Amino acid sequence: MEKRTIMVTGGAGFIGSSVVRHFVKKYPDYKIINVDKLTYAGNLENLKDIEHFPNYSFIKADICDFVDMCRIIEENEVDGIIHLAAESHVDRSIKDPFTFARTNVMGTLSLLQAARLYWEKSPSKYSGKLFYHVSTDEVYGALELSCPNGTGISNECGGGPYGRDFFTEKTAYMPHSPYSASKASGDHFVRSFHDTYGFPIIISNCSNNYGPYQFPEKLIPLCINNIRNKKPLPIYGTGENVRDWLYVEDHSKAIDLLFHKGRVGQTYNIGGFNEWKNIDIVKLLIKITDKLLGRQENEDIGLITFVKDRAGHDLRYAIDSSKLRDELGWQPSLQFEEGLEKTVKWYIENRKWLENVTSGDYMNYYQDMYKLSLS
Repeated sequence: MEKRTIMVTGGAGFIGSSVVRHFVKKYPDYKIINVDKLTYAGNLENLKDIEHFPNYSFIKADICDFVDMCRIIEENEVDGIIHLAAESHVDRSIKDPFTFARTNVMGTLSLLQAARLYWEKSPSKYSGKLFYHVSTDEVYGALELSCPNGTGISNECGGGPYGRDFFTEKTAYMPHSPYSASKASGDHFVRSFHDTYGFPIIISNCSNNYGPYQFPEKLIPLCINNIRNKKPLPIYGTGENVRDWLYVEDHSKAIDLLFHKGRVGQTYNIGGFNEWKNIDIVKLLIKITDKLLGRQENEDIGLITFVKDRAGHDLRYAIDSSKLRDELGWQPSLQFEEGLEKTVKWYIENRKWLENVTSGDYMNYYQDMYKLSLS
């Protein structure tokens, strides 16, 4: 097998750790370098199972430090970058948009320029090199909820359960939050480097991920933790917002496939054709968690608490990943109910991990947010 040195940014985070683990185990001849700043959501405990593998190394660094990125890329002779490092929580972006612009825009630009300057010095220049940029479906804005009851439209007739439209790779960008605006800007910089310099890039825009090791500010792990501790389950608005969900390991497999076989210069959407209303997900989580904890069915349904809706809250996301399916044969491996039960079981069995990541600062942040939402 060809030897490569791949730098994964944000590799201590939720999706990043899944990608690092996947590549380290699958490609023993590759050198995988995990570069992470280790902010609140970055946790090296996510990678305990592979930290001693000979083809894995970790470097603590900030992608916004251009000089450091140049040094790391050159010293390690990096020929591939999978860029996942990002600020990703919409609520935090509303409170602090500057941090999101710094990391998601300037950090991405720092990486692009550092890689370009190093790769252009090589006699083969860009041959065998790739900058893979991981983005989000939120850059596309929002879709209409044309079938609010989830009936009448099926995948077989070209639509989803809540509407006929999907985000495709040709959908115009229309971000509605500081988070999605910062990711959209990063996408534009990546694409501009390809068009201006011939720089080798691939961009993927993925739907909501779920699975083990997700920081519990996000809906699914937050609800599992709160159900376990019999704390309120705050649901924005009426809970009618629809999202497309994908198990994190299926996302990692898609990234692997695109990194090795995707067409340079192209954008690919990654989604599960798996739309759920937030309120329905929470009810399903209650059912699964109560069962696994040995409680009565729906014992904790009363924990649901509707709170003031998030500012600029997009109504529906739905990804059309048929381009990836048709070109490379990728499709999700897990049904949602199966993946969700697997996820709930992991969080219940890994309570120590949850306790370690839910620091006092994190709990204070969420208590303040919850109080504000009720005001």
